[in-house]
Amino acid sequence: MSDCGCEIEIRDRSQAKVLVVLLIINVVMFCFELSLGIYAESTGLIADSMDMLADAIVYGIGLYAIGKAAERKAHAALLSGWFQGALGLLILADIARRMIMGSEPVSVLMMAVGMVALIANIICLRLIERHKDGEVHMRASWIFSKNDVIANSGVILGGVLVWLLNNRWPDLIIGMLIALIILNGARQIIKDARGELDRSNRTCCRNSDDGKEVEDCA
Repeated sequence: MSDCGCEIEIRDRSQAKVLVVLLIINVVMFCFELSLGIYAESTGLIADSMDMLADAIVYGIGLYAIGKAAERKAHAALLSGWFQGALGLLILADIARRMIMGSEPVSVLMMAVGMVALIANIICLRLIERHKDGEVHMRASWIFSKNDVIANSGVILGGVLVWLLNNRWPDLIIGMLIALIILNGARQIIKDARGELDRSNRTCCRNSDDGKEVEDCA
């Protein structure tokens, strides 16, 4: 039976399975990185843990969007982008505080935890890769996972530079770069989600003009 909706059901089930695994990995890594980042006084690790939290929120919102209309998925992606942007700004605020108050990052912990986080995010990236050209809420997940791998590599590099130079500034600079990566990812997905909403609204308007019954139009 060609119109049974089986393909959509399988696709949604596949998306849900991937997003649940990604959500669990990111929640665990957020708790792990944040606790050790505070102990190590590392802006880079704390920034990366906030990135993990942002991703967990994104994946949770993505789970909510599964099975919903295209417009709902675009709204979910838009909300994800705003959450990501807010956390990026919070990280910049914490960096400013540490510049004023001072910090003594532990380079060995930065490198070790950064390596664990990198492995976790490479696993996430491989899981989400086949959905990177899919619906807008899955494209959002791909963008954030890709940025995480870049951020983790930066944390490891920052740990190496702190160790070599015996100076806290590489950690602060890496934390700032991670925040900028997060903000750029937020900008990308907000732009993508708004474009999806515009296309959805234009489709609704055309269908309404043709006298067709349309659901979920803005």
